[in-house]
Amino acid sequence: MRLEYDILELRTSEPFHIARPSDPHGRRNVRVRLIADDGVSGMGEAAPNVFYGETAETVAAVLPRYATVMEEEDPFSLARIEGALEVAVRRNPAARSAISAALHDLAGKRLGQPVWRLWGLDPATAPLSSFTLGMAGPEETREKARQAARRPVLKIKVGRPDDEARLAAIRDEAPDALLYVDANTAWTAKEALGHMPMLEAMGVAFVEQPLHPDDHRGLRLLRRRARLPIVADESCETATDVARLVGAVDGINIKLAKAGSLLEARRMAEMARAHGLIVMLGCMVESTLGIAAAVQLAPLMDYLDLDGALLLAEDPHRGPGMNEDGSIRFNAEPGLGVTPAARADDPPAH
Repeated sequence: MRLEYDILELRTSEPFHIARPSDPHGRRNVRVRLIADDGVSGMGEAAPNVFYGETAETVAAVLPRYATVMEEEDPFSLARIEGALEVAVRRNPAARSAISAALHDLAGKRLGQPVWRLWGLDPATAPLSSFTLGMAGPEETREKARQAARRPVLKIKVGRPDDEARLAAIRDEAPDALLYVDANTAWTAKEALGHMPMLEAMGVAFVEQPLHPDDHRGLRLLRRRARLPIVADESCETATDVARLVGAVDGINIKLAKAGSLLEARRMAEMARAHGLIVMLGCMVESTLGIAAAVQLAPLMDYLDLDGALLLAEDPHRGPGMNEDGSIRFNAEPGLGVTPAARADDPPAH
């Protein structure tokens, strides 16, 4: 197999803030293409995050090493390649997840089937996805909520002193929406406990990652005393983290950019289910190419947050993803079902 890659400069349609520092205007992701000897190719997207030690530059630096590992591999040897990549250069999960997605895309194209069908999954069982409202002042948040009021599920980034006013504004504009909140590690256990009565009064369904990723003791305390479910995101990167979190949280949020492969993401879901945990699938800010890989896993989940491509000013791809009403659009085309998006300067189709 031959590996090619290029950088995707993705800009959000408006500034997108969370509780910790990040670029509010966009992301630099990496598109990976694997070309087999017979000419069939598959694509995947790396959505690196500095919180997990990756950037577009680190992804680009490690891909040539991974390409060497795969040169003589059978593209269908998904598990063996996954293991070989992890041994070749440790960590780098976003880079490896892009290769995993490309391999699955290639396999599906060779077999003429969508990846979700190869796994025996039923799109009808996929839950609705949330749409995320980034951090802003109460009045700006009110306007964001007004624009998103028809969406059935909203996820709210919290961790500011004015969280209560912001959530009240959202409830005014979207009284029937199911609400999740995500603190992105912003609180201490004491602070989180103090916020719980307000969050309950606002009708929040669950709280995602309220504490520092390593504060398992605080998570256990919070879970004992809080009535709202607690879902781990930054605390849970791979399947080995799931067992350590049993008793500390009520659920986990899986992301391909953390897990390192579609196979590992599925292992995480299965392990969480075995321990009676809620299973959620999330995303980074990424194009439809990255979201399409996550969509293949959507029927395995209780909750979804696959809105990353909807946050973009311009999406370079089209294919599976989240619809305006929160439902998930699956591909009938083989593999991931992704094609380049038409550009304004493209000539008319004939």
